[in-house]
Amino acid sequence: MSADAKMLHTEKPTRGRRLIGRGLLQPGPSHLRSMIRDAKVELIPMKSLERAITELAPHSSISMTCSPAKSIEATLDETAALVAAGHRVTPHLSARMVQTPEHLVAIRDRLVEIGIREVFVVGGDADPPGCFFDAIEFIEAFLALDDADGPEHRQVDHIGYTSYPDSHPLITSEQLHDALHVKQQMILDSGRTTHVSTQMCFSADQIRTWLRGERAAGLTVPVHLGVPGVIDKTKLMTMGVRLGVGTSLRYLSKNRKALGKMMTQRAFEPDQLLKPLAGQFTDLGIEGIHLYTFNQVAATEAWRTKTLA
Repeated sequence: MSADAKMLHTEKPTRGRRLIGRGLLQPGPSHLRSMIRDAKVELIPMKSLERAITELAPHSSISMTCSPAKSIEATLDETAALVAAGHRVTPHLSARMVQTPEHLVAIRDRLVEIGIREVFVVGGDADPPGCFFDAIEFIEAFLALDDADGPEHRQVDHIGYTSYPDSHPLITSEQLHDALHVKQQMILDSGRTTHVSTQMCFSADQIRTWLRGERAAGLTVPVHLGVPGVIDKTKLMTMGVRLGVGTSLRYLSKNRKALGKMMTQRAFEPDQLLKPLAGQFTDLGIEGIHLYTFNQVAATEAWRTKTLA
């Protein structure tokens, strides 16, 4: 979703964890349970959102996306309503949907009004773009605006952003890599905290290889593993094509075991990605879970309730 093609310039064992394999630390059952319990549920502002909201568990942690078919204001309106209903909400801010510097000021003012301290920045798909070409340009301008009156008056303390283990249909892997590290440096240098969420990927091996490479290259911030929720397999494959996760779809087509398992099930379940990676969460710095529900919340919440039980 981000369009960052234009660039600016040995832990010791602790309680709740257990030593495994070659000395790697694996989150213990209580740690994994807390990650599933606290996972962010992604919602999309489309027709099915009204029903999806009724299916949320009380006090859910929600990631509210921006739709190119709607405005950032629509995302912030939904965010305000969900906050008023008692949920914890992180709104997405789409860089290419910001029209003018004055629009950016209005967005920041709305965050103040709602009381939002955490946002998630994406490049977005708006074409042509507004006043920002990509997420890097947006983050630079937003940080300057939010810190204009001094760090003690800033509104946003945490800025999350995207990452792409499975590549991007419009941006080269080199550009994605550079953008990942530039954003990390910009946000940390501002004195804020950050994390990256991975775009949807069906291959645990792909995620593992990509993340090890980025860690070796200097990525230090926590990673939230982007995992499809319990989603009808037809809808998942359709949305996968729309999102450009071609490598993962090719992985499924070549891996008969994975494809056969998926095709014999009515829906994809998060376990299919969480189980192969769970033993390496600590080693890879995976500290959260981001559930892509495509507004099919009821099935995902049923899975979560069953798993936590």
